Amino acid sequence: MSSKKVFIIKIAAIVALGGFLLGFDASVISGVVKFIEPEFNLTKIQLGWAVSSITLTAALGMVISGPMSDKYGRRKILKYAAILFTISAIGSALAGTFFWLIVFRMIGGLGVGAALIIAPMYIAEVAPPEKRGQLVSFNQLNIVIGISIAFFTNYFILELGNSEAEWTKTLGFDTWNWRWMLGLEALPAILYYFGLFQIPRSPRWLMTKNKKEEALAVMKQLVSEEEAVSQINAVQKSIKEDKGKQKSKLGDLFKKSMRKVLIIGLIVGIFQQIVGINAVLFYAPMIFEQTGIGTNAAFVQAALVGLTNLGFTILAMLVIDKLGRKPLLIIGMAGIAICLFLLSYGFHDATYSLSKEAIVNLPKEINQEQIVQLQDKVFESDLEFKTALVSTLGEEMALTYESTLITASAKMNTLLILIGIIGFVGTFAMSIGPVMWVLFSELFPNRIRGLAISFVGLINLTVAFLVQLLFPWELSILGNASTFLLFGLFAVVGFILIWFKVPETKGKSLEELEDLLIK
Repeated sequence: MSSKKVFIIKIAAIVALGGFLLGFDASVISGVVKFIEPEFNLTKIQLGWAVSSITLTAALGMVISGPMSDKYGRRKILKYAAILFTISAIGSALAGTFFWLIVFRMIGGLGVGAALIIAPMYIAEVAPPEKRGQLVSFNQLNIVIGISIAFFTNYFILELGNSEAEWTKTLGFDTWNWRWMLGLEALPAILYYFGLFQIPRSPRWLMTKNKKEEALAVMKQLVSEEEAVSQINAVQKSIKEDKGKQKSKLGDLFKKSMRKVLIIGLIVGIFQQIVGINAVLFYAPMIFEQTGIGTNAAFVQAALVGLTNLGFTILAMLVIDKLGRKPLLIIGMAGIAICLFLLSYGFHDATYSLSKEAIVNLPKEINQEQIVQLQDKVFESDLEFKTALVSTLGEEMALTYESTLITASAKMNTLLILIGIIGFVGTFAMSIGPVMWVLFSELFPNRIRGLAISFVGLINLTVAFLVQLLFPWELSILGNASTFLLFGLFAVVGFILIWFKVPETKGKSLEELEDLLIK
């Protein structure tokens, strides 16, 4: 392998660490929610806010980081993102109140939004054309790896908390487990910050600032001298041509000629999130605890969800240019609907009953005289059982020991639930998860692509925010079965709209697609 190829891979790997932090920061909260709910005495909406607040500021970060990177440079904004990730990790870990936890989570969200936009942009600007797709996909892969690693580190910290080793107790892994989960992110964030000093400034950005000599020097590190001169001249010509053109405005998106591609973008952007993927990824241990398997087993199965997400994302990267975008979307949405209906059936078929033996083995903190009133009573839904717990034990005690009591009482097909969740994550990861971003880059014409992607991306994040915010509340009001049934119905609607509205873009140039889709 030539030194230039090694250099390109090195800088792409460093920049793509932003994707890793994005994924880690987004999903580490899945292991935290169980512990902060009783510690801060949160309502279900507050619990949803703890998870979703990062997505709210990520949308803001995505909107402002693009223009800021045009003014100050891609590398500098990524450094700021690394600093925000570090502040967020340390601040969240040390937060003494729910208010400060939210503040520091939202600070991290600004870093998430910046990394989401700037990291792939930088990679695309330095990568050779023949390797661009693969290297940009490396960022998406790192996001999924970050999500998976967060599941594993959460489980590892939980295991350390259960250890009898003296050093684990000294470091507080038993009492401060959720703080360690959040604080651990500071390590890769600091590495990211210093790693960014090893990469050059984007040659294309340098050209927009009239720094041709520096841009040429950077380009020579990436390609041959002859190719470097050719590319720099092409960039210079493009910049001169763009100066005479009127800049795109948001209103241009809503012109009649753009209606078709905008509708397609909104369909894909909305249904990527409204099927509930972030509810599963961000609340995985909570969902598995509802099956009665216990906290440790729930964290193990959540880690399995992360591995599934990673494996099927790699599969999508391998087949997307062979099978095409639309077949993957159709297969994926059908699979998502089936798996969500399977989950709904599994939870609907469950019953909850506390036997005499189960009550004897409950923690001593639970009042035996009170809980014995529920002995051998059979409840047909999780809502009925949780309502009975509150009326018997009081809201605070019922909330604190909810997962313990569900573990002791739930009777359901846990294998069916596991298959449903793994199948849902797998079909999502091989279809609308990664395909959405590919379609976004292909649907919109060159002159308005950046603005259009920012707009539909903002809608996508807004739906994601609402799903994350409302999920704990939905479980408490609708119950497990009805919540997943609702997500399944959304998937069916998405399947129908994609079948009739979304075109196949495989094998067509961007110019061909523009002629086909823009009227």
